[in-house]
Amino acid sequence: MALLSSMESAVWDAPLREQFEVFLDEHRAALHDCLDGLTEEQARRPLVASKTTLLGLVKHATFVEKVWFDEAIKCRSRSEIGIPDTPDESFDLDDGDTIASVQRAHREACAASRQAAADQALDDLVLGNRRGPLPLRWVYLHMLRELAQHCGHADILREQLLQA
Repeated sequence: MALLSSMESAVWDAPLREQFEVFLDEHRAALHDCLDGLTEEQARRPLVASKTTLLGLVKHATFVEKVWFDEAIKCRSRSEIGIPDTPDESFDLDDGDTIASVQRAHREACAASRQAAADQALDDLVLGNRRGPLPLRWVYLHMLRELAQHCGHADILREQLLQA
């Protein structure tokens, strides 16, 4: 049997909701921290044919937080929230985007997400998603899948940048 990490051990017997939230926060932090120690040029450097850059990944993760916790749970429109209409656009970097500003926006979005979900139970339906009503449990699982995928992208991009 594999040993559990300290984070996993801390929530091994915790209620499911707490387990979800601890794993979400671990992935949120990993994505946020992928920019640490990089120059602005490195964070913006394109290494693949798509729009994906490390800075763009964290900016996209901020968009995802707002889609699932502001749009889906709070039932606010994307225009009201001030986010792009499509995920692809969420990778676009503005001249004013910096490591500090993108990390700050990500931290703020994650805090707002925690607050938006705080009064919801895992089986409560969120009504603002384009797919229709979904239980909060599904939102948490989707977010874990999305964040895990992007953490993997970030690991590879960061490794390429640091080995260059």
